[in-house]
Amino acid sequence: MKIALAQQNYHIGNFELNTQKIITAIRAAKAAGADLILFSEMCVCGYPARDFVEFNNFIAQCEASVDRIREEADTIGVLIGGPSRNPSKLGKDLFNAAFFLYEQKIVAEIHKTLLPTYDVFDEYRYFEPSADWKVVPFKGKKLAITICEDIWNLGDNPLYTICPMDRLMEQQPDIMLNLSASPFDYTHDEDRKAVIKANVLKYRLPLFYCNAVGSQTEIVFDGASLIFDAQANLCAALPMFTEATALLELSDDGTIHAPILEPASRMPDKELNPTILEAALNIDQIHQALILGIRDYFTKMGFTKAILGSSGGIDSAVTLAIACEALGAENVRAILLPSPYSTEHSVADAIALSTHLHNPYDVVPIHEVYTAMLQTVQPLFGDLPFSLAEENMQSRSRGNLLMAIANKFGYILLNTSNKSELATGYGTLYGDMAGGLSVLGDCYKLQVYALAQYINRNKEIIPRNIIEKAPSAELRPGQKDSDSLPDYALLDQILYQYIEKRNGPEEIKQMGFDPALVNRTLKMVNTNEYKRNQFCPIIRISPKAFGIGRRVPIVGKYLS
Repeated sequence: MKIALAQQNYHIGNFELNTQKIITAIRAAKAAGADLILFSEMCVCGYPARDFVEFNNFIAQCEASVDRIREEADTIGVLIGGPSRNPSKLGKDLFNAAFFLYEQKIVAEIHKTLLPTYDVFDEYRYFEPSADWKVVPFKGKKLAITICEDIWNLGDNPLYTICPMDRLMEQQPDIMLNLSASPFDYTHDEDRKAVIKANVLKYRLPLFYCNAVGSQTEIVFDGASLIFDAQANLCAALPMFTEATALLELSDDGTIHAPILEPASRMPDKELNPTILEAALNIDQIHQALILGIRDYFTKMGFTKAILGSSGGIDSAVTLAIACEALGAENVRAILLPSPYSTEHSVADAIALSTHLHNPYDVVPIHEVYTAMLQTVQPLFGDLPFSLAEENMQSRSRGNLLMAIANKFGYILLNTSNKSELATGYGTLYGDMAGGLSVLGDCYKLQVYALAQYINRNKEIIPRNIIEKAPSAELRPGQKDSDSLPDYALLDQILYQYIEKRNGPEEIKQMGFDPALVNRTLKMVNTNEYKRNQFCPIIRISPKAFGIGRRVPIVGKYLS
């Protein structure tokens, strides 16, 4: 049996585009002699569709797309994913389903059993879990078909009380097929391989795994679809962060006609679980994910050009370099907004960066704007000393000017804040926290430096001075980030333990961190939730990003 995988980038709710992509892949697979083609979870409508699935018309368009695709499934078996109505009066109105199409009919409908509600997932909000597990007979083989999370309930501490593959094994299947939409984070490539290897070793069956690719607002899907033989050897791996297809032949005895890419002995045995922040961990994957996140956000929203404030600092430099790679340098406009406290070398560094990148830039000094604002509020401020208020007026004047230019010329403003700043509230609401998309909001400061080094791996793009100088907001004379924040080498490790690892203050102190520093850091995180709640979407690259995957009260007493 020849089985094809189609790893495709879908657009949520764009039924015409998604359907045409699927049909094109089916026709190509038929031409190549495939018996069966496998697509990813919810490919018909895109994933995650969230509250769109509560609209009857949305479900009707999903059904219409399935009908169109069914006509193409004449001599070939087709496995696609989409929502399915629950005919029962009990439970949720919908299932997360896989449709097996053959001879222009829906010959089987498989429902997802394990509906995650952790992190970015909220599937049980919309779908009813399956309570029925049956293999699908096809061309002399019995297919065990599962959907994404259904194969992740292995290990010493299963998250769910049911394991769908255990139920399917009672019917002696010959092969496992999994339709997936599993989001990227910098540990997930190893996690995925470990989980699939564990399934293969437990059930002694080959497994064909098709994952979605592409970015949906903040969530990035990296593809990396895999095919394992019954001995847990990796026989095929589709590339990360790009559309691709594969066609492999499965023999009657369960072996796969393909050279072994990686033997089972070299495949991970357990999920990657870093105990500390490793800034350079899979930095190449993070770089690719951020590029895809920007590119898909703009493409799917119909945007073409970006703008950002270029300060001569590391965050704006890395954001600008990645944006130029994602959108083309000619489509990314850098605006330098020097204030009375900006240093000459910061302006020179920002100009040098744009010169290296060949992107357009403008220098728009804010001296007069800032002076006018000070004069306007002087009757109210009186003789009160210079403080955070005057500092933030500079940042807000920059935000206003950037948004004005964006509005005038049809740009989307890219935010340049990093995760360390967002965590501690080291940013100005309606100033440097403005933007339509956050590029680095899930990257700690140490990871931003690692990205800069990666960007410069072949030649100097980001000027060396930007990387080496002490970070500063330059809102008062001689200001440094270290005036307000602990050293990033310490700060990021504490933040990682609290945010990613969910360790409380006493646990973190027992790791050897200064108790006063831990208390101070966690207080900053918790008291600044109101700022993050007003922030733009963040491209997710970690196991726990700010945004929809981290839900804590704005008004809460815990650890504050």
